[in-house]
Amino acid sequence: MGGRAVEGTGLENRQARKGLVGSNPTPSASFSIPRPSLILALDSRLYFDIYRNMKILTVIDSLAALAQDARLRIFRLLVQQGPIGLSAGEIATRLKLPPAMLSFHAGQLRHAGLVTSHREGRNILYRANYDSMNALIAYLTENCCQGEICGTPEAPGPANATSATKRRRRG
Repeated sequence: MGGRAVEGTGLENRQARKGLVGSNPTPSASFSIPRPSLILALDSRLYFDIYRNMKILTVIDSLAALAQDARLRIFRLLVQQGPIGLSAGEIATRLKLPPAMLSFHAGQLRHAGLVTSHREGRNILYRANYDSMNALIAYLTENCCQGEICGTPEAPGPANATSATKRRRRG
């Protein structure tokens, strides 16, 4: 066959037809290298955006971890216990949870950063992470009531239940 021999790959052939192979293409007039000050401004804006998103993701993870009955009970028990913490066996006994279930739920709380654990001999001790808990509460209440003192003096709850009952009897 009298066809012409073509060297290279299809990509090289397409580039040769466009005049890109063997030549040094010059950048177009619209292309320019960003100034260092612009790069710094973009980086800092990106940093704060990433930081804000990471903060929101951390809050979502924490709230998701607490949005389950067993995990919420485990976390509340550890918060009540204080910085001493409790062993896995003690938590399982108090909350009447099977060990495998406790291990799974404690792992979820640990992944969310709400609980820490460490081995002490043959036991695993769990502790509430008060820094994470306080950061979560601070985030949730950060802009509460537009900076004013929030809450009502007669908010419903166990402490105010008797005063609310007395008012209803009088009126």
